[in-house]
Amino acid sequence: MAHYTIHDLEQLSGIKAHTIRIWEKRYGLIKPERTSTNIRIYSDNDLKKILNISLLNRHGFRISKIAGLSEEELNEKVLVLSQHSHSYGDHIDSLTSAMIELDDDRFYQLLSSSIMKIGFEETFIHVIYPFLEKVGILWQAGTIRPAQEHFISNLIRQKLIVAIDGALIHPKTSPRKFLLYLPEGEMHELGLLFYQYLIIRRGHKTLYLGPSVPQKDLEEIYKMYHPDFLVSFFVTQIEPKELRQYIDFIGSSFSSSQYFLSGQQAALYADKLPANVLYCPNPVAFTEALQKLGI
Repeated sequence: MAHYTIHDLEQLSGIKAHTIRIWEKRYGLIKPERTSTNIRIYSDNDLKKILNISLLNRHGFRISKIAGLSEEELNEKVLVLSQHSHSYGDHIDSLTSAMIELDDDRFYQLLSSSIMKIGFEETFIHVIYPFLEKVGILWQAGTIRPAQEHFISNLIRQKLIVAIDGALIHPKTSPRKFLLYLPEGEMHELGLLFYQYLIIRRGHKTLYLGPSVPQKDLEEIYKMYHPDFLVSFFVTQIEPKELRQYIDFIGSSFSSSQYFLSGQQAALYADKLPANVLYCPNPVAFTEALQKLGI
């Protein structure tokens, strides 16, 4: 069983820590354990309950009424709301609950339901991407277990692969060429796969190299493929000096191509990039950059 701090609950549920403390004291909604130094420690069940309470509260249920519900009644009302909701926040909370329980059937069903309601692109931009950002922060902090992170990553990856296979509808008569890869040591490819989907949907060609590509191999493939654009991510924590050296490398080695750089680590140098390198903090920024280039 995982253990969470009150700030972890705040990150995942969007409910302020101060509000959670009030709910505990006034309504007894959850009863966390305490460490020897009197710090609150919450369980998986506590997190799930806070997510469920948050969902009902957003839909107009008063906390006093929620406090009077049994666990079975609470879960039943949440299930009904989840099935009919079009709220991004509701979808994110439901996916988080399924992740906590390692419930692959429910996670896959929720994901499929969201895609049917609002489409694949909207689901990834407004549901999956912010969900992964939240989980990623907690995973790096050691709060989320590796098994949970691998579980959701593999399910989302499966959806992305299927979407990419069916993405090419109207290829351009003169398609642009994109080279997509992750630097050596970088393994988080969900964002990169989604960018590949966005590019293919717009009728252009992609060469997808995947995770952990050594610089030497990248330079050789670049000379063979002659891409118009390169796309990459920095998600895993990296020393600032090492990242600066890599940015200088891509600026000089691929100066004849436009380079799209994403990932939270790259944000450190967003305003100090070579002329041919553009930082895109999220899929919306990436699609806007493509539109400006007429792609």
